Amino acid sequence: MLLYDADCAFCSRAAGWLIRRRPGCAVEPMQVHDLAALGVDAKRADREIAFVCADGEVFWAAEAIGRAMATCPAVAGVAGRALSSAPVRRMAAPAYRWIAEHRHRLPGGSDACRLR
Repeated sequence: MLLYDADCAFCSRAAGWLIRRRPGCAVEPMQVHDLAALGVDAKRADREIAFVCADGEVFWAAEAIGRAMATCPAVAGVAGRALSSAPVRRMAAPAYRWIAEHRHRLPGGSDACRLR
């Protein structure tokens, strides 16, 4: 399950994009879940997107997005598997941090998207 911040318009828009690609995982707002029960650090979830595996393992940030995308069919699935690979993940990490820090300025973003 990919848990996104529904209070952030940019995050909600990105989640909608992923949902339209028909992922094989749930894509849900983190606000409707007991994060502690899922093993998700709530403070970290305010800054990074989380992907919770069926076995309870949690992945964060770009790797979380890659793992969710990898469950999609077609091109999105291939892109997700690439994003989840170690070499690409290392390059994606700084890009993810920049996007997260500036999400309130990106298309669909608003001041409510600003990291706390």
